[in-house]
Amino acid sequence: MIRSHVLICSGENCTSSGSEKLISAMESEIVKKGLADEVKVIKAGCFDLCSSGPNMIIYPEGAFYSNVTVADISEIVEEHLIKGRVVKRLLHHDFTQEKTVSSLNEVPFYQKQLRIALRNCGVINPEDIDEYIAFDGYRALGKVLTEMKPEEVIDVVLRSGLRGRGGAGFPTGRKWQLARGNAADQKYVCCNADEGDPGAFMDRSVLEGDPHSVLEAMAIAGYAIGATQGYIYVRAEYPIAIKRLRIAIDQARDYNLLGKDIFGTGFEFDIELRLGSGAFVCGEETALMTSIEGHRGEPHPRPPFPAVKGLFGKPTILNNVETYANIAQIILKGPEWFSSIGTEKSKGTKVFALGGKINHTGLVEIPMGTTLREIIDDIGGGIPGGKKFKAAQTGGPSGGCIPPEHLDIKIDYDNLISIGSMMGSGGLIVMDEDNCMVDIARFFLDFTVDESCGKCVPCRIGTRRLLEILDKIISGNGEMKDLDRLDELCRYIKENSLCGLGQTAPNPVLSTLHYFRDEYLAHVVDKRCPAGVCKSLITYEIDPVKCTGCTLCARNCPTNAITGTVKNPHVIDKSKCIKCGVCQQKCRFSAVIKK
Repeated sequence: MIRSHVLICSGENCTSSGSEKLISAMESEIVKKGLADEVKVIKAGCFDLCSSGPNMIIYPEGAFYSNVTVADISEIVEEHLIKGRVVKRLLHHDFTQEKTVSSLNEVPFYQKQLRIALRNCGVINPEDIDEYIAFDGYRALGKVLTEMKPEEVIDVVLRSGLRGRGGAGFPTGRKWQLARGNAADQKYVCCNADEGDPGAFMDRSVLEGDPHSVLEAMAIAGYAIGATQGYIYVRAEYPIAIKRLRIAIDQARDYNLLGKDIFGTGFEFDIELRLGSGAFVCGEETALMTSIEGHRGEPHPRPPFPAVKGLFGKPTILNNVETYANIAQIILKGPEWFSSIGTEKSKGTKVFALGGKINHTGLVEIPMGTTLREIIDDIGGGIPGGKKFKAAQTGGPSGGCIPPEHLDIKIDYDNLISIGSMMGSGGLIVMDEDNCMVDIARFFLDFTVDESCGKCVPCRIGTRRLLEILDKIISGNGEMKDLDRLDELCRYIKENSLCGLGQTAPNPVLSTLHYFRDEYLAHVVDKRCPAGVCKSLITYEIDPVKCTGCTLCARNCPTNAITGTVKNPHVIDKSKCIKCGVCQQKCRFSAVIKK
């Protein structure tokens, strides 16, 4: 009889930190100690608190161990599993409150979250369909096929208020309704699992931790619109997600939950994978469908919309992973339950990939209407090193930068748009006082320039001209007229680009111009980078009062730009200095100053 379950995170982050070795070591130690019939090791999905991985939870106690190594396994088995004593030194330590927590429920990171899309991640073995079924898996599909008409399914999704979690926020039920209303000999259900935003890993974690939730929802969508075939477009850089999707599809087919005559109702639906090659533009729905068809991923003008003419010219619906991950719960718990969460126009929860200058990085799922301050301070644990918050960037390259004066804004689709940002797929990058906002705008624009498919001139040429102006400003050659040119060009690109990539590409520039204009002025007028990031606008000097003449800086300077004798103040030759910062890093007396 199993008395203990050991859940070890096998998401991408913990896997890269060695969790596979932990699983193997734990299984071996359990056999060695004769506990194989009493203790079960479960390869779970991501626990989402990525900053403390590899993570392990032991039930029924719920002890949450973090930063576990292979060397800790024998102690955990001996002390916890045999003697029943929790290994206190390995319990998760919440340094923001300077205390050790003994269970997952006590971790501040989780206390303001509400997990719907992530409900099974870190709870079940994603490679075992029986565990998904044990947590009500495929019950929603059974209910839909045996108790509801397609129109009733669409009505439930409509009344729930669920909006697409891929970025635009279009009502999911409305999209399904449009596809249902277009007669055709074939229709398709597609899932966007391409997730190209820098720093975003929401969809990846759902696919790695709960793949059946997506398969079940796609089958429900197929029944609702009258489709028999689905495609999941997933980026090839997600090997664990791809592996688990393939396992899940095979298991669902074996259980007759995909294929012909599902639940004996005569309904037929199957799913295939299509691997993307990392093109950001393929996150746009028409470009994604073009790629599935085997062509170069380029967007097409709309209308006609995919619900009328989509994949292979047939009516098609496309939602992203997170959107589908909500569907089964809406069917089982009802639209009123879902719509009771969130704000008036943004129902339910939203998953964010919390990263950047934050103590607790990872995935967070919060009710719509939660403030940015709550996410950063209460869930993320604040900014490391006592630094000041400067901005939060939401929506990836398509989003904007939110300044401190909007920390208390309630996060939903409309509120973010009103302040020059957007929800996007859910990336949330936190920045502190050491970040240069001009450099941040340049970073995202550089990404967009590389990812533009080049089909339309405003995006292909316009974004490159924007990048050239930003390069000019960062190099110290900017002029006041460049700021006006930036604003004018941004608005032209937004209004005239063919697809969402070009239409939103100027957002990081526009938002930083609006909220951080003083930094642009410092670069242009004073020829100075206030954050000390832009190399062309910074200089290094040695304070003769603090310098002890230890020669450490001179010995490590790669260009021999520092001269001086032992026990006497040193000097930097600025004509030779390449501004690498090594001198400041090596100085033990804080004598090297960056200006």
